[in-house]
Amino acid sequence: SCPQPASADAGPKPWVNVQSAGWVKFRSAPTDKTLVLLNGERIANNAVDGSAPDLNMIPFAAIDRIEVLRDGASALYGTDAIGGVINFITKKSYNGATITLGYDAPQHKGGRATSANIGAGFGDLSSQGFNVLGFVSVRKEDPIAGDQRSFNKRIVGGLSNSTDPANYTQDFGTLYNPAAPTCTGTSLIPVAGGTQCKIVTPNFVDFAPKSQTASGMLKGTLRVNDSLELSAEAFMTQNKVTTRIAPVPYGGYLMNPTMPNGQPNPYFPKANVDPTFDDGTAGAPAFNRSSAFANPVNVQPGFVYVFWRDFPNGSRAQRNDNKQSRLVLAADGNAANWDYSVKFSANKNTVDQNLIGGYGDGDIIGEGLLEGVINPFGAQSEAGTALLQKAALNGLLQTATGKVNIFKFTASRELSDWLGAGRPAQIAVGAERRHEDFDSHANKDFAKLVSASTGLDPDFVAKGTRNVSALYSELNVPVTADLEVTGSLRYDKYSDFGNTTNPKLSFRYQPSKQMLFRGSASTGFRAPTLFELYGSQAYTNTAGNVNNPINCPGGTPIAGASAGANCNTQFQVLTGGNTALKPEKSKGYTLGAVFEPMTDLSLGIDLWAIKITNSIAALPESTLFANYQQFQQYFHFAQPGNLLSITSNCPGPKCGYVERLNQNLGGTNTNGVDLSAQYRLRSEVGQFDFALNSTYVNKYEYQDYQGGPWNQNVGVYVGTGPVFKWQHNLTVNWTYSAFALGTAVHYKSGYADFVPTNRVSAFTTTDLYGSWTPMKGTSLVLGVRNLFDRDPPFTNQTDLFQAGGWDSRYANAAGRTYYVRGTYSF
Repeated sequence: SCPQPASADAGPKPWVNVQSAGWVKFRSAPTDKTLVLLNGERIANNAVDGSAPDLNMIPFAAIDRIEVLRDGASALYGTDAIGGVINFITKKSYNGATITLGYDAPQHKGGRATSANIGAGFGDLSSQGFNVLGFVSVRKEDPIAGDQRSFNKRIVGGLSNSTDPANYTQDFGTLYNPAAPTCTGTSLIPVAGGTQCKIVTPNFVDFAPKSQTASGMLKGTLRVNDSLELSAEAFMTQNKVTTRIAPVPYGGYLMNPTMPNGQPNPYFPKANVDPTFDDGTAGAPAFNRSSAFANPVNVQPGFVYVFWRDFPNGSRAQRNDNKQSRLVLAADGNAANWDYSVKFSANKNTVDQNLIGGYGDGDIIGEGLLEGVINPFGAQSEAGTALLQKAALNGLLQTATGKVNIFKFTASRELSDWLGAGRPAQIAVGAERRHEDFDSHANKDFAKLVSASTGLDPDFVAKGTRNVSALYSELNVPVTADLEVTGSLRYDKYSDFGNTTNPKLSFRYQPSKQMLFRGSASTGFRAPTLFELYGSQAYTNTAGNVNNPINCPGGTPIAGASAGANCNTQFQVLTGGNTALKPEKSKGYTLGAVFEPMTDLSLGIDLWAIKITNSIAALPESTLFANYQQFQQYFHFAQPGNLLSITSNCPGPKCGYVERLNQNLGGTNTNGVDLSAQYRLRSEVGQFDFALNSTYVNKYEYQDYQGGPWNQNVGVYVGTGPVFKWQHNLTVNWTYSAFALGTAVHYKSGYADFVPTNRVSAFTTTDLYGSWTPMKGTSLVLGVRNLFDRDPPFTNQTDLFQAGGWDSRYANAAGRTYYVRGTYSF
C-alpha cells in the first residue's frame, strides 16, 4: 500500500478537527459517545471541553496501529462506549532510530505547517530481555485568517451593532452612524433605513488557528522471565493554540456632550441628539441612570449611548495552553494457566486560557468614552491612544484541570471444549478502580478586569470528584465448528450516580470460508462527565443574529420597541455545567455479514441501531428562539420583554439573558448501514488495491425534552447540525517495486440547510499521493490534499460563533494543499 502521513490518511477517518481540538465520532453518534483509549487505557478528557479526550494530545509518532470496535458498550473497556471504542496502540518495542520531516503548504495564503518526528530504541525482548524506546514529535501550524479565503464574503450571521465608527442612540428607538448610509469602513455593511451600520464579525475570525504541538513518549519493558514482564510508560504533550475573533464590542457605553473641564466633547455627535435627554426620566428600554457602564454621577443630560468596537487594540486573541501527561506501570504475566495484567495509570490534562491581545479594562474604556478622551467615531488623539494602551490587558483568564487515576486487574484463560466444537471456550475477568478529579477556576483579579468582554464570572470556582469501581467478565463459547457466542457482563458503582449492570451478547457464524455473519446486542450507561456537571458558567453572545421573541416576533418590532435593540441581533446567553444532570442510558444492536466470493475480494455489510435516553446536551439557541412558548422558562428578561446584547451587566439584575446550560434533552434514536468493499488486483505492472467504506444513516431522531416530539435530523440541519445520509471514502492504491501512487475520494451528501430555503450541496474532495523508497529505511512521500481546490459548501447556519457561511465541523478551510514527508530509518 502507499504510505501516507496520518494527516493525509485516505481511510475512513472517524475523527474530526474543529478549530483547536480533534474529536472522534462513529456513524452518527456525537463525539462524547465514543470511548478513546491509549494502549487499552483511558486518558484524561480535555479539561475545557471535558466531554471527550482531544486527539491532538496523543503521541502519534509512537503509534503502531489503531483498533476500532464499532458495536459499542464494551464490558471490558467501559459501558460509556455507547458509540464504540477507538484504541490507539503504541509500539511495544523498537530497535533502531528513525526521523521524519514534513512540510505542508496550502496553495492559498496561511495554513503552512512544519513537523518533525524522531524515535529511537534499543534492546531485544526475546534475546536480551529488555527494550527501551522513545519518540518525540513537534508540529507548528500557521493560522488561516478569515480574509485569506474568498468564501469569507458569505454574509450569514455574526452581524453586530458595535462598530467602528460607532453607532449611537439616545432612546434605543433608532441607531445612527456617521458612516451611514454608505457605511464605508472595515467590514461595515449598510442597514435598511439608512441611519446605522453593522459589522461583519466573521471577517476577523481565524478559519484555522495557529498551533504549536510537542509530544514525547518513553517506554521501558523488562522481561523478568517467561512468565512475567514489567513495563513503565510515560508521555507528555503540550499543545498551544491561538484563536482570534473580532475586536471587543463595547455596546451601550455612555458619552457626555461636555468634558470634565467644561469644554465641549470634540467627538460628540452633532446630529440626531436631544440636548435635554435624560433616560433617568425618559426611560430607555434596557438602561437607566443606575447603569454600571460608567460613574453614574458624572452622566450629563443630552448624553448618548455608543456601540463601539475597539479596533485600536486589535482582534481578541486567546491562547490555550493544553498539557496532557500520563504514567502507566504494568505487570503482565502468566500463572496457573491464567494470563494476567495489573496496571496503574495516572492521567492529567490541564488547560490554561490566556488572553494575549485585544482585551481591555472595561471601566477605563468606559470612562474614556464618557469623558471625551476616546474617539469612537474616528482616529484617536495621543491621549486616546495612551488611554487605550493603558486599558489593554493580557493575562491568565482561567485554569481547568482534569485527572483520572486507574488501577486495573484483568485475567484470561482457555477453558475446555465444552460443546465439541473443536476449539476451547475462553474466559476473561477484570476489576477496576477509577478516581476522577475536575477543577476549574477563574484567575479572579484578572478576570474581574475583563469580565465586560469575556462574560466570565470572576468568582467562578468549580470542583468535582468521582470514584468508580467495576467488575466485569467475558465468556466466549464455540457452539459448533462454525458458530461461537460471546457473552459479557459489567457492573459499575459510581460514587455520585449509583450502580449499573450492563450485559452484551454477540455471535460469529462462519458456515464457509467465503461467508461470515456477526451480530451483537448491548446496553450502555454514561454518567455525565465532571465537566458537564461542573463546567464554568459564562455569559456570551448568541453565535448568530436572532429576534427577541417578545419584542420582535417574526422579525417585526412591536409598538414602542427598537428594531436595533430587538431584531436580528446578538443577545446574551449563559452556558456551562449543570449539577442536576442524569446519566444517559442506551441500547445498541448490530447485524452484519462479510462475503468473499473470490480471492482478494471482500464485501461487507453491517446494520446498526442505537437508542439513547436522557441525552445530555445544551439546547441549540436556534431551537430556543424558534420555540419560545415551549422554552420560555429559559428566557430571563431584565425588564418585561428585554434581553441584553452586551455582557457588561451580567451577572446582575439588569442582565437579560437566555439560559443554555447542559440538559437531559430526552431520547435519541438512530440506525443505518455500514458498507465496505476491498479488492486487490495483482498484475505484471504492479499491485492495485481498491477500498470503499460507506455509511448510510437511515434514521436519526431526537427529542428536545422528555416526552417531546421527535426531530428528524437525517439530511436536515436541525438542532446543532445536520446528520449526513451518506458518507463515502474511496481509496485506490498502486504499488510497484520502490514506487507507489494513490488517490482518496471523500464524500458527504447534501442536506436542507439551517434556513431550509437553501440546500447545502454534497461535498467531495480528492487527495493524490505518491511515494518512493530508493533504499531500505528511506522513503519520500509527496501529496496533494483537496486536489481540485474545493471551497467548503455554503451554509446559512449561525450556530458556530461568528459563523462565516461555512461549517468548520464538516469541511476544511485550507483548500488545495501540497505536502512532503521524508523518512530515514537506521
